[in-house]
Amino acid sequence: MSNRRTCRRAVLLTAAATLLAGTALALPAPAAALPPPTPTGEAAAALADDLQQQLGEDRTAGSYLDASGRAVVTITHPADSQRVEAAGAVPRLVTRSAAQLATATAELDRSAAVPGTAWAVDPAADQVVVSADSTVRGAALDRLTRTAGELGNAVRLERVPGVFSPRMNGADAIYGGGYRCSLGFNVRGLDGGYYFLTAGHCGNVASTWYTTAAHTTPIGDTESSTFPDHDYALIKYTDGSVPASAVDLYDGTSRTITRAATPSLGQTVNRSGSTSHVHSGTVTGLNATVNYLQGTVRGMIKTTVCAEEGDSGGPLFAGHTALGLTSGGTGDCTVGGTTFFQPVTAALKALGVGVY
Repeated sequence: MSNRRTCRRAVLLTAAATLLAGTALALPAPAAALPPPTPTGEAAAALADDLQQQLGEDRTAGSYLDASGRAVVTITHPADSQRVEAAGAVPRLVTRSAAQLATATAELDRSAAVPGTAWAVDPAADQVVVSADSTVRGAALDRLTRTAGELGNAVRLERVPGVFSPRMNGADAIYGGGYRCSLGFNVRGLDGGYYFLTAGHCGNVASTWYTTAAHTTPIGDTESSTFPDHDYALIKYTDGSVPASAVDLYDGTSRTITRAATPSLGQTVNRSGSTSHVHSGTVTGLNATVNYLQGTVRGMIKTTVCAEEGDSGGPLFAGHTALGLTSGGTGDCTVGGTTFFQPVTAALKALGVGVY
């Protein structure tokens, strides 16, 4: 009897030990730390711009947003890959830096600045994309082709339909000097005064602006205007009681604007104007140069957003962020085209005003 009790006790102890061991093995492992969420859209654009500034023009060719909206930052040194990843962006190794592409752009400025041409850096391709419209022919085309050829793989030449031109004749209509343009963004100066931005090629043609084609109700006077080289104008409101900056969406509503920023390549953007109203597209180039017949403008935003005559000066925006002022381009909103925008951040800095 004693031996059976001892044996039974040993079996029970062994079974208990086995259960305890099994329980210990079944305990869940500590949860692994989840990676931070990948920013997309406006947040990704801000991240891409910040990383690009940190790296400097010798260590990156620029940044862009991929098809899923993630920030992609080009790098010329593999050692920067971990830094970019840790910040939440995707690194991509390229051959040429922003400084090298800027050298190619400077040569184009010197040797190929003929009307009907435009160029902008494409970080995704690690090239400067040179566009020639339908007016570039003969000796002008030979000159452009020769310069592009001398720059090798740093440059890609393409032909585009139509004619690059300012969109004279956006979002609400303003009238002056026999022309119709579009109001861009409401801004406030350091003097506390209320103003609005529009295109410089609009500001050049009129000293006073009206809300009607009959010029019966004045809205403001041109304070300053810059075109060519850049394309922005500052108009001082006649009436001091002006609402905060907002964009007319032409559906009975408006979009409040709370800040200004620089877009990223690949970012989805919207434009509103008094002729064609609201349209969207993507940013395809930054720091673009456009050689209009009326003069050359630099530092522009290149997009696939369509625009038409009368949309000049109208706002380019994303969400509640001001991005640019409609300058010009090719095509229309039936067949599509290319439209260039004056970056609003450059205009705000030069004029000493801010959105409010």
